[in-house]
Amino acid sequence: MTNNHYEPELKEKVLHLYLEEGRTKRSLTEEYKLGQGTLTYWLQQHRKECQENPNFKDEDTKSSEIKRLRKELAEVQKENTFLKKAAAFFAKEIE
Repeated sequence: MTNNHYEPELKEKVLHLYLEEGRTKRSLTEEYKLGQGTLTYWLQQHRKECQENPNFKDEDTKSSEIKRLRKELAEVQKENTFLKKAAAFFAKEIE
């Protein structure tokens, strides 16, 4: 079965739900009555487009990148807070 059977809007919506909302393949396949392997095929296509064209950034990819960067920022801020406390602790020991 080709992906021409499904509307492009449905494909975009399902990919968004999987990539951004963390839904499972099984739940999406059942809810949207997708053919066996359809979502896996769509994901492979999406990844291939992203790899082949470095300028390709659809909304899902942008959102994923923003989420990843926010998570990384939170980790760095936590580490920075810890290091400040450690520096203050050791500064007291030296005095």
